[in-house]
Amino acid sequence: MTTAAIVEPLDSGLAPATDRESTRLLRRLLRRPVTVVCMVWLAVVVIVAIVAPILMPHVASQNAGNIFKVLQGPSRQHLLGTDSVGRDVLDRLLVGTRVTMLGVVESVFVTLVIGVPAGLAAGYLGGRTDRAIGWLTDLTLSLPGIALVLVVLSIFPSSMLAGMVTLGVILSPFTTRVVRSATLPIREELYIAAAQVSGLSRFYIITRHVLSRILGVVIVLAAIYAATSLVTQTGLAYLGLIVPLPAPSWGGMVGDGISALTNQPWLIWPPGVAMTLTVVAFGLLGDAVRDVTAERWSGARVQRPGRRRAAPMAGAGPSPVAPAPASDALLCVQNLTVRFPSRGSVRVIDDVSFEIAAGETVGLVGESGCGKTVTAMSLLRLLPGDGEIVAGRITFDGRDLASLPEEQLRRVRGREIGLISQEPMVSLTPAFRVGWQLALSVRVHHGVSRRAAQATAIELLRSVHLPDPGLVARLYPHELSGGMAQRVAIARALAGEPKLLIADEPTTALDVTVQAEILELLRELQRDRGMAILLVTHDWGVVADLCDRAVVMYAGQVVEQAELNPLFRRPLHPYTRALLMSDLHNAPDLDHLPSIPGSVPKPGAWPHGCHFHPRCGYATAACRDQPIPLEHPTAGRDTRCIHADQLSVLR
Repeated sequence: MTTAAIVEPLDSGLAPATDRESTRLLRRLLRRPVTVVCMVWLAVVVIVAIVAPILMPHVASQNAGNIFKVLQGPSRQHLLGTDSVGRDVLDRLLVGTRVTMLGVVESVFVTLVIGVPAGLAAGYLGGRTDRAIGWLTDLTLSLPGIALVLVVLSIFPSSMLAGMVTLGVILSPFTTRVVRSATLPIREELYIAAAQVSGLSRFYIITRHVLSRILGVVIVLAAIYAATSLVTQTGLAYLGLIVPLPAPSWGGMVGDGISALTNQPWLIWPPGVAMTLTVVAFGLLGDAVRDVTAERWSGARVQRPGRRRAAPMAGAGPSPVAPAPASDALLCVQNLTVRFPSRGSVRVIDDVSFEIAAGETVGLVGESGCGKTVTAMSLLRLLPGDGEIVAGRITFDGRDLASLPEEQLRRVRGREIGLISQEPMVSLTPAFRVGWQLALSVRVHHGVSRRAAQATAIELLRSVHLPDPGLVARLYPHELSGGMAQRVAIARALAGEPKLLIADEPTTALDVTVQAEILELLRELQRDRGMAILLVTHDWGVVADLCDRAVVMYAGQVVEQAELNPLFRRPLHPYTRALLMSDLHNAPDLDHLPSIPGSVPKPGAWPHGCHFHPRCGYATAACRDQPIPLEHPTAGRDTRCIHADQLSVLR
């Protein structure tokens, strides 16, 4: 079967937004009776706003009606009665709809155009941008809103546009704050880091990945502001400030009705009911669209008849021979130090150094809290929060990534260094189909056409042994099992054909059988593509199964590194020895599994001298006096322990 034949039936599954998706969204809305009523009402309002002034152009300039029919109630000639000067209330209500709705649209448009981009920028970029936008927001909120509208209307008397634009500006800080709050947690999601690794620009990530997640919030805000604008506009029109007479508007009709309340109470009801129904419709429809938009990517979908489920993967081939070490390292990390200013400039990584040769697999090992993931993310400068590299070099293929400009670093992410996060399900953008996300990564890295990218996406899914790549391409992330999600994450990491693959706990949440399949898959991909792999893990079994060397970390420092055979036989650091003894595979007595007393100290609470000495059975006074440097007792071995000679004779 040709590539074109494969791609043709999958176009809908790989497109970011299609007529099919819009139809599904509309169908879900139509299943809610209340939503249908709201949609019908707002559709009627819009149609009336467009058609009525065209059919009745004279009403907008009508100063007086029939003096003999003033303040009449509903009748056959005048279905909603007449006003204080004998004009037909129904005609004025219909024609006034356009003026009223235009004011609402102007206000909401200005509010969203200012507030949403500002909130996204503040929440995603943080730092100085966040502080500057926050200062402007606080300044705007400190101004008296209604007074400001009145001042503007005194300069531009009876101007609906001026009044509604000013109202939109006043409401925009609230939008900014809400959008910023919704963006902050999304910025920390793993799929945002995965998008950065894929080489996507900040603008693209914000507009396509972040905005799609907060779209429900924006819709609800728009509905609330539409209702608020309608009520505010009505009040201003009631005061005669924004709609010059004799032009009709709902607010002006309310004012006319209140002035004649004692003589004809009915007059206030038509515009009042129209306003109330419109405000309620905005609110209920906003809630419904938000819920349905969320269901698009978070709700479970029933398997359709005729679609095949993914079958279990067949066993993989034999393990490849370990690659020979290269003379020049592909990656060289020297004296890397990382801190977080928001935590009091506390160091979380301290003087870390290691190398990875081309085609080599290196395991980064240690307990939770030792700094493994922070070290791995430092290589791509994707540190969480305000983390920053304050010292050291990260030399990759002749370039120092620690000082590389962001634009050049973006070309390295994904294209030369790939990333598999420890939570593959949340590293995929939940709002888009799997195939589209893969195809996008291919297009970003290789600049191919949409059709070629779609074909490559299918091949990537096939290369990670997903038996039905066409079906998987059409699925959303929430429709994948854990093993399928991990394979998709691996396929995405391979989209740029990287030289180095960072695998952060790639088998943590998987059962034993799937773990073995994923490890075998990584071995096969490394053999076929010649990649180097940095494997972040706490599982010695995974290290023994896949790695050539191991780098052991404790409390932000490298405490030992060596090839596996000498490391397993004679560890030269008490922490490495304790980790190996506490591993289930090495326990001689399954009824009693040795453990390391205490826990890893948090950054900022590291002990003076050797970081491990409070938990170490070999500790002496010399271990507490001063920091312990990383020594090189033999070729290819490093240890941060003054008792290495004593440990080397133990078994």
